[in-house]
Amino acid sequence: MKVVVLGAAAGGGFPQWNSNAEACNRARCGDPAAPARTQAGLAVTGTGERWCLMNASPDLRTQIERTPALHPRGAVRSSPIGAVVLTGGDVDAIAGLLTLRERQPLDLHATERVHAVLDANPIFEVLARDVVERWVERLDQPFNVGDGLSVELFAVPGKIPLYLERPDTATVISTDGTTVGALISDGARRVFFIPGCAAMTPDLAQRLRGSDMVFFDGTLWRDDEMIRAGLGEKTGLRMGHLSLSGQHGTMEGFRDIEVGQKILIHINNSNPALLADSPERRELEAAGWSVAYDGMEIEL
Repeated sequence: MKVVVLGAAAGGGFPQWNSNAEACNRARCGDPAAPARTQAGLAVTGTGERWCLMNASPDLRTQIERTPALHPRGAVRSSPIGAVVLTGGDVDAIAGLLTLRERQPLDLHATERVHAVLDANPIFEVLARDVVERWVERLDQPFNVGDGLSVELFAVPGKIPLYLERPDTATVISTDGTTVGALISDGARRVFFIPGCAAMTPDLAQRLRGSDMVFFDGTLWRDDEMIRAGLGEKTGLRMGHLSLSGQHGTMEGFRDIEVGQKILIHINNSNPALLADSPERRELEAAGWSVAYDGMEIEL
């Protein structure tokens, strides 16, 4: 199995277009310790013949163009991309679907909830249904995405996308299938993709234990990071993301979970762990974590 990180950043990317923060300016200046990152997504394959995208970020066209394995082959109109799997309905997971509108056959896999989000917005009808088949997938039921790979979606603690929230409704963190993770397998190896998660639960820890690789939500370093930086009024938990540090954070949650490789993805531009020369990065690496970067390739 081969995995390519198409994008490693959270919504907005790094640098974010309207951020004047020091870290974003370092990225704009080409600082080697602050390399730019596009919004999160993976491409996976079993043999290299057919590829499956995990989420479709707003940066998808750029990501495809800089990844030669995803370029057209053979026919004048063609693509090795045969499937897309969505783990949520957030903008940074689905907006890139509009890039795939050129009547190219592919399979689109998601839960009923996510398909309902797409069905409710007529702009996604540019994905012509006579060539793009929409598959409604049940949780905890593996499905085939081609090239010897299967994917299984499963519920993780989370919440609905911010744009679907109603101002008169309290935020609810639940494990009801609103937010899902994905297990990718070739029958021998197990890779998890969990770009959004609000808590580590015993069930989730047990599911991850013994896996070959986990790409996990690295959005924020601390829960009140956005507030401290003057970037917003929401905590990480309010946005549906488990923070990396702290007693109940990701590093502590993974302390007793043995996995082959632990890689952070969906990292917000405010997170100091993006910077290779930060003390937070050193702390992460000492705990056995890697930070994903665009173009990162891993073969299992």
